[in-house]
Amino acid sequence: MPILIAGPTASGKSGLALMLAERFGGAIINADALQVYSAWRVLTARPDAREEARAPHFLYGHIGLNQPYSVGHWLRDVDACLADLLNRQLRPIIVGGTGLYFQALTQGLADIPAIPEEIREEAERLIATSGNTTFAEYLREEDPVTYSKIDANNPARTQRAWEVLRATGRGLADWHSETPTPLLPLDQSHALNLRPDTDWLNRRIDTRFDLMVENGALDECRAVLESGWNPSHPSCQAIGAKELIAYLQGEMPLPEAIELAKIQTRQYAKRQRTWFRNKMRNWHQVDVPIAENLLLSLKND
Repeated sequence: MPILIAGPTASGKSGLALMLAERFGGAIINADALQVYSAWRVLTARPDAREEARAPHFLYGHIGLNQPYSVGHWLRDVDACLADLLNRQLRPIIVGGTGLYFQALTQGLADIPAIPEEIREEAERLIATSGNTTFAEYLREEDPVTYSKIDANNPARTQRAWEVLRATGRGLADWHSETPTPLLPLDQSHALNLRPDTDWLNRRIDTRFDLMVENGALDECRAVLESGWNPSHPSCQAIGAKELIAYLQGEMPLPEAIELAKIQTRQYAKRQRTWFRNKMRNWHQVDVPIAENLLLSLKND
């Protein structure tokens, strides 16, 4: 039976997935919307080469910086992975922090038409003139049902909802009401939601970001800046990217950029925890760092 592992950033979910893969003959499938991009390895804490050598990994770093990639794209990729792993008799272990990926996987995904390029261009013009908050403000007035169901503080989610309404004339919530049978129903998997202690998690976030900077995050940002940085693109929403690039562009000193990035990461983790708490009540709740101690015992067993 497949294993699903959801948790906020820096909660240790990737380490858990790797240990379970080694113990039970599994393969790891990414469910993080930013770890799919090839440009970001260090800044999104993608598995490194040593970790990838310990177990098969799928859907990490396989998408170009400016290549469109949606929940629907991910779900189709996962479908192909599951079929492949079934043939190879490997247990799928799907791990990540993108709640919408897990929701689509276990509850189904509405068949929403592709967004025309001219609508996306209009969205980018709105961001340039009015900022990311314009989408949430529009939805509050024109599509309050969708507004009440999505994370209105997440610019990528509000932009997506705006694009769907603009392109189809129907709200995202209306489309979701016609959701088909899910690819992997929750009762056909072992679903784990990691619940870290807040202080423990915040310390890990701060320490991890310092290590990211030491291990090449600035080089990644410099390469992205040179190859087509566009802060409105989904690929450029990697937490910490905007702050480090602001430093590279001479807009702030490095210590300030690092501190702001840590704050952004902690706030993002808080939003993730809230989302998981509200949407994953039927998942098995796993306390962290208690889970980390359990993992160590499993590893040494």
